[in-house]
Amino acid sequence: MLWVTRLSGFFSAAMVMVVLSPSLQSFPPAEAIRSSQFDGSVRFPGQIAGGARGIAFRRAPSFRNAADCGGGGAGNGTAANVCDPSLVHIAITLDEEYVRGSVAAVHSVVQHARCPESVFFHFLVSDPGLGDLVRAVFPQLRFKVYYFDPDRVRGLISTSVRQALEQPLNYARNYLADLLEPCVRRVIYLDSDLVLVDDVAKLWRTDLGGRTVGAPEYCHANFTKYFTGRFWSDQRFAGTFAGRRPCYFNTGVMVLDLERWRQASYTQRIERWMEIQKSPPGRIYELGSLPPFLLVFAGHVAPIEHRWNQHGLGGDNVLGSCRDLHPGPVSLLHWSGSGKPWARLGAGRPCPLDALWAPFDLYGPAGAGAEESR
Repeated sequence: MLWVTRLSGFFSAAMVMVVLSPSLQSFPPAEAIRSSQFDGSVRFPGQIAGGARGIAFRRAPSFRNAADCGGGGAGNGTAANVCDPSLVHIAITLDEEYVRGSVAAVHSVVQHARCPESVFFHFLVSDPGLGDLVRAVFPQLRFKVYYFDPDRVRGLISTSVRQALEQPLNYARNYLADLLEPCVRRVIYLDSDLVLVDDVAKLWRTDLGGRTVGAPEYCHANFTKYFTGRFWSDQRFAGTFAGRRPCYFNTGVMVLDLERWRQASYTQRIERWMEIQKSPPGRIYELGSLPPFLLVFAGHVAPIEHRWNQHGLGGDNVLGSCRDLHPGPVSLLHWSGSGKPWARLGAGRPCPLDALWAPFDLYGPAGAGAEESR
């Protein structure tokens, strides 16, 4: 395999091999893989497998279950066995703007899963044609495409600090209990701007302890900043958190008990807060789809190890800024914020940790693999 990466700062040559090797099941503590500079490129062999509207990707390497996994996937987009109780279910959105990130996220999951043929992906789309791209890039993948109608939520969306947070598909996570089959009782929701470096089955087995949502919590964060002065000055709103110890959690990585969600009608509760946000006399929060989740679930979240969401690597909405990892082990890297690794790498101005996303990138210029694929 021909790929060259020049790293400086705290990366040693040995650690680079450890971090970028897709055969590893987890990262070492974060302190061991911090860096301050990156200058170079990563190249990957392969064939252009499919494309849509000029978007082209190489076909993903083949994968198979370990001998002790049992069963096996039907492959090629087959959804007939979605109710198989042995499956790990993952939901992720798919749109043209973020499709490169979504493909890399899926690639990272199957590369690190011990039983990749037992992982079932639920792709939430507003453009059903993107399912063809997934079939071409991941011929073995078990998945189903679900159409999310933007009109279902468009009237509930309020302006946010970043335009990407206002896109209807960003709210599809609110409707997973309605969109997915009733037999799917649990699902992992993943954002499109992340990669896993550990076996997703470990996250799947999280004990929710009777809670509906499981996620890494960050109780040191200033929780009050997610809501406006109007919210905190009105006891009808502020009293929502009475008797709770609310903590911030990032909704880009969640384990959801869909059975409990359906029973408690949580989608309607989230929608109600979005209606209040849009009603006079004014806003009660600023950040897109996150605050309604906090209003409904904060203080009632099953805590998951922080290793499963090393978030903020995009720069926390500060364009051009770079972030280091939080202390501790790493199982998932999340480029939340305005900076995305594919955009920075493409512009030749990557942040140090973008080098950890690059090995899972399957993007290739349209037509670049025409000769290879014959």
